[in-house]
Amino acid sequence: MTGERAGGAAEGPLVRVWPLFGLVLTTPRLVLTPVRDEHLPELIDAVLAGIHDPAEMPFTVPWTDAPREVLITETARHQWRVRAGVSRENWTINFAVLHAGRVIGVQDLNARSFPSLRRVGSGSWLTRTAHGQGLGTEMRSAVLQFAFDHLGATSAVSEAAAWNGASLGVSTRLGYAPNGTSLVEARPGEVDVQQNLLLMREDFLRPGWVVDVQGGDAALELLSPGTPD
Repeated sequence: MTGERAGGAAEGPLVRVWPLFGLVLTTPRLVLTPVRDEHLPELIDAVLAGIHDPAEMPFTVPWTDAPREVLITETARHQWRVRAGVSRENWTINFAVLHAGRVIGVQDLNARSFPSLRRVGSGSWLTRTAHGQGLGTEMRSAVLQFAFDHLGATSAVSEAAAWNGASLGVSTRLGYAPNGTSLVEARPGEVDVQQNLLLMREDFLRPGWVVDVQGGDAALELLSPGTPD
């Protein structure tokens, strides 16, 4: 792979065309960078290796129930659709999460009407062999620092199934507060209670490290209408 393997910002003509490809967030154990096509083989391997217990569905869209051949093609299509949908007002960045040089999952950061609302949301998954190591907290903390300190977000939201203690634990450790519940049909005919969560910038429980951001200035031009307050 290219420069993001070592934590350095990718360079070259493609970054000049699409500045997000030069964005790199580095934490003590992880490198996060927007999914590039060269990440897709490892990303798909991580999906196929399994993300959760098949008896449970932690996502509001049951995409992991798809057959193997569908997961392969739709994972690639989804990444391309997300990339193409980025605008200043509405955007989603899917960060490939690299640990020891391998893609182990995805951490997304998204916003709607961002110039007015200054609110971001997030979602994530890790291949099952990466569970239980605190990596979920580390990668979400990275994108929250980027959102609050570089993009000028003032609040963040998240959600998880009420039974999903691992995901809710990540939110609690970072300072999110309960923000009501809703009902979702995670699988056809199966209704789950979803816990909604809210984090104000001033309530963010920061870790003992600061994320290193490379390529942030170019990303600001694309995603944020102004500098942080």
